Amino acid sequence: MAPILIVFGPLVGALVSGLFQRFIGDRAAQVITTGLLILSAVLSAWVFYDVIFAENVRTIPLATWMSIGDFQATWSLRLDTLSAVMLVVVTSVSSLVHVYSWGYMSDDPHRARFFSYLSLFTFAMLMLVTADDFLQLFFGWEGVGLASYLLIGFWYKKKSANNAAIKAFVTNRVGDFGFALGIMAIFAIFGSISFDSVFSDVEGMAALTWNFLGMEYNAIELIAFLLFIGAMGKSAQFFLHVWLPDAMEGPTPVSALIHAATMVTAGVFLVCRCYPLFEAAPMASAFMTVIGATTALYAATVGLAQNDIKRVIAYSTCSQLGYMFFAAGLGLYSAAMFHLFTHAFFKALLFLGAGSVIHGLHHEQDMRKMGGTFKALPATYLLMVIGTLALTGVGIPGTPIGFAGFFSKDMIIEEAFMMGQEGVPFGMLAFWVGVIAAGLTSFYSWRLIFMTFHGKFRGEKEVIDHAHESPPVMMIPLVLLAVGALFAGVAFKNQFVGQNAFTFWEDSLPAGPYAEGNYGDAYRASLAVEVMAGHSELEAGSLDAAVDEGDAHSPSQTAADHGDDAAHAGDAEHGEEGEYHGGHHPPTWVLWTPLFVTAFGFALAWFLYIRHAGFGAQLAARRGPLHSFLLNKWYFDELYNFVFVRGAAALGDLFWKVGDRRIIDGLGPNGFAASAMAAARRLSKAQSGFLYHYAFVMLIGVVALTIWAMTGAGGE
Repeated sequence: MAPILIVFGPLVGALVSGLFQRFIGDRAAQVITTGLLILSAVLSAWVFYDVIFAENVRTIPLATWMSIGDFQATWSLRLDTLSAVMLVVVTSVSSLVHVYSWGYMSDDPHRARFFSYLSLFTFAMLMLVTADDFLQLFFGWEGVGLASYLLIGFWYKKKSANNAAIKAFVTNRVGDFGFALGIMAIFAIFGSISFDSVFSDVEGMAALTWNFLGMEYNAIELIAFLLFIGAMGKSAQFFLHVWLPDAMEGPTPVSALIHAATMVTAGVFLVCRCYPLFEAAPMASAFMTVIGATTALYAATVGLAQNDIKRVIAYSTCSQLGYMFFAAGLGLYSAAMFHLFTHAFFKALLFLGAGSVIHGLHHEQDMRKMGGTFKALPATYLLMVIGTLALTGVGIPGTPIGFAGFFSKDMIIEEAFMMGQEGVPFGMLAFWVGVIAAGLTSFYSWRLIFMTFHGKFRGEKEVIDHAHESPPVMMIPLVLLAVGALFAGVAFKNQFVGQNAFTFWEDSLPAGPYAEGNYGDAYRASLAVEVMAGHSELEAGSLDAAVDEGDAHSPSQTAADHGDDAAHAGDAEHGEEGEYHGGHHPPTWVLWTPLFVTAFGFALAWFLYIRHAGFGAQLAARRGPLHSFLLNKWYFDELYNFVFVRGAAALGDLFWKVGDRRIIDGLGPNGFAASAMAAARRLSKAQSGFLYHYAFVMLIGVVALTIWAMTGAGGE
């Protein structure tokens, strides 16, 4: 019963708030939607405990959706570790966003509609993460897209909000088209859309090929590629990223929910849920690694030059999602999920903190018009500093001291290095991109803090004179999220990527979590597990032996057997914390490099915006080519506008003028009507209205008939 309440409670709240607002009022709509979300969050925590610790993994059938021949689609709730983690993330962040919105949206006359959309958004995401087959997942996927369109364009009288909503909707349709094709291909190959049925048959279908236009394609590679196209759209990856910054036109609570817990995390969840397909598709996984690394670097560079406080944080989301995807592309699925988990807390904290700044400064979002606000907003300042420390990954390597992002992001960077050392394609590329992006992230994050809270206030005096801290209903969610930003990493590291990872992920992801590597190498798979769990005993020269043994045994069995041995040896040889001390531990310089570049980014931001205040603004004012390039987001909007928007408009204009007006209308109904009207006009000219004209015509007719009768009769 609890899982049903978790998923459908927000739907009930959305329907009641949206349909009966006139009868129950705004306050009742807020209470109902928020209360049901808090209930979902509490029950999600219980389900998390039940699945993880009581090992009560199960699928709850609800109803048969459709049954047509061999096609079966059912409504079911799948409860395993992966869905339990997502339930906690989605409901906890969403419930806090609901509470926060009580204060942020207090003056909006359409609050009930807003809370209805928020709850609908949450329901769609919950349906997505608990899906037991691809069709139900697609239902939730499209529901998330619809709700995001409604929320981004919530202030529909604002033209920029309408444009942003349409942009998000259209861009996501590109990804969704790929996703839909992937689902069709899955049914065509496997004859089923059930996760269990499809994933169990992947190995047997690994060699299957399709012939298209005279070319052979590996079927699993094609499916994985199409699924990733869908993930690219929903999670705003390179080429399909253009909608995410513009989504900031929606209310700030919407930005927090989209970026922290719902829409953009859906793509990462999809890839992790479908890991058997991606493990059998090394080319698609390599493509994912490159796209993720490119996104991480691209978004980090663009964030350097942005001046809107929400857009800076938005590009940090895009960059962090890049980390998650290149981790998944390298087979580091649990590391990707760990970063998704910690990212939800500090990213929601940063967005809601930015909303507190905007609320306190009377809706000002331009950081160039801020400064010196820490005196008026001390609590918001402290909480945003905590979020920034978590985002930049501050911590001491080799110790349990660090903010949430330190444990998850640094793990990805270190493991990318290890994968690169073992020859996994693009592993070293991902490592160096991750390091560079970490330094850039530090710079633009501290730039945001310094421009917003330090120095002299650069806006209108009336704004700073009336600046105020947010009410408690907005600050309490920030405090709770700050707790997650502080402790979520150290508290859950062992479960997600440490010594307990084998048992934690055994029902959802590769045990430990890499029992089956992307490239069929059991040694690399088990090695990655051991480095993260801290139990490796293999020598550097044992790769060939491990591979040979992997040929005789299944990769999953080899890794699982080795993991069992490591689990018994861990405490005795590696201490209580299970820290790794073997020969495959990342070098010391790899461990400390992320912290070094993070410190460098902080120092550079301090130098430009504190030590020499105004120097950074002077550099920006020069509008050099590099600054313009970054400020204009590598000119992607202009490129897409020229190639796609103008191209589509020109094509549509051609079809309208030539195809519709001239051919269809010209030769079709309008053409016949025009011909009839022209003939009628010509005939009407013969009707003068004068009697003698008619008499003359009749006379001519009589004469003509007489001549015809005489000549015709005579001829016969």
